[in-house]
Amino acid sequence: MVWERSRNIAGTAINGCGNDVLECYWLMSPIGRSSPERSPDIMRRSSVIGVLAAAGAVLATGVLFSATADAATTLGASAAQTGRYFGAAIAAGKLGDGAYTGILNREFNSVTPENEMKWDATEPSRGSFNYTNGDRILNQGVSMGAKVRGHALLWHAQQPSWAQSLSGSTLRSAAINHVTQVATHYQGKIYAWDVVNEAFADGSGGGRRDSNLQRTGNDWIEAAFRAARAADPNAKLCYNDYNTDGVNAKSTGVLTMVKDFKARGVPIDCVGFQSHLGTTVPGDYQANLQRFADAGVDVQITELDVAQGGNQANIYATVTKACLAVSRCTGITVWGIRDSDSWRTGENPLLFDSAGNKKAAYTSVLNALNAGGPTNPTSSPTSGPTSGPTSGPTSGPTSPSTGGGCTASTSLNSWNGGFVATVRVAAGATAVNGWTVSLALPTGSAVTSAWSATNSGTTGTVSFRNVSYNGSIAAGGYTEFGFQGTGTGPTATPTCAAG
Repeated sequence: MVWERSRNIAGTAINGCGNDVLECYWLMSPIGRSSPERSPDIMRRSSVIGVLAAAGAVLATGVLFSATADAATTLGASAAQTGRYFGAAIAAGKLGDGAYTGILNREFNSVTPENEMKWDATEPSRGSFNYTNGDRILNQGVSMGAKVRGHALLWHAQQPSWAQSLSGSTLRSAAINHVTQVATHYQGKIYAWDVVNEAFADGSGGGRRDSNLQRTGNDWIEAAFRAARAADPNAKLCYNDYNTDGVNAKSTGVLTMVKDFKARGVPIDCVGFQSHLGTTVPGDYQANLQRFADAGVDVQITELDVAQGGNQANIYATVTKACLAVSRCTGITVWGIRDSDSWRTGENPLLFDSAGNKKAAYTSVLNALNAGGPTNPTSSPTSGPTSGPTSGPTSGPTSPSTGGGCTASTSLNSWNGGFVATVRVAAGATAVNGWTVSLALPTGSAVTSAWSATNSGTTGTVSFRNVSYNGSIAAGGYTEFGFQGTGTGPTATPTCAAG
């Protein structure tokens, strides 16, 4: 952002001020003279002492320093006061639109490419990379002095056709090479990468989405994060998804993965919440952000837009206040600038109308930012959690089996030749300190990987033991682990033994 630091207004007559000195000097300031809102409420955003000092400076030298006023009149500058960013997803093809770039340059201190850094854009043919439009987004951000978020290294959608035709180890190799090459190209220039996008399934299970990437092995997300860290050690590495805005099965599945990664030293620094909202916002939105922050990662609102309606401004304000209330929420990105730029045709979900005018939603966000919140710390991620999830899917799997003070039940996500199993381990009337689950696999099936548990054996009857952070389960509580396998998923009832 280019901030106006001072303006010489020597010789300006002080007329019509009456006895309200604060109002007088607000009206004399560059922002006050041009602002349609000459309200004393705006002046009260600065301390009385600061305003009087500015007034004295005008009388003595004719120079008014207006950095405080400027910082309260744009989204990016207001967010920066709390150590956060307020950004927009932008398209390279629109950077020639003067109205578009005018709003972008004035209002935002972070940019995200809408499509220009995705797999189909950056590697249209295998081993041949094209960074032209991605670099345009980067250079736009650099020219603004803004943070640049990279979006997205791996996603089941918008893959080039050549990648869609691959599978197994060949696809895995190509995917990891893609992560390495793109992250290396932008090394040291990207603030945060969405390393993996939308890898969890919708619905009640909280498990992984079936995709060609998922079928390369359940550790594909881990492999992508490790490759990204090796290629760019200083970029923040994020997982990004939608329909995870409240405490639900999907967000809990992501949280379980995050805790597992943190416990095993897999490099993950942040989680992105897309927040494509309708006419309501989950009542536990802030609490959901906080539980991820408590797990040792930063949280970011990455693709915010809200359907226009009577509640749009309030929802925008609620999301902004939630981010400000969570110290590890590092910033907010809206997905587009004007309503005419939005992918949600007809819903008018953004902060500026199609003509570029500020909407009521804009004012609600700016007011929330100016009200402030805890300053965002610039610290590195903390160590892994010491306890497992405290909540989980709203509708759990069936067929629990008791044994030794705990129960276990299994839900499956299956496809031809493979499966992912999610196992819930629940305590009864007394707390559990350590557990082992045994599960018989059908003939010809085998476990290929597991998370949030360690397995003994891969075929026949396989035992799974808790890891360090999810062995203790409070009375009536539960945790979950998962595993992937080849062949047919298990149908036998698992047994659970505590201790």
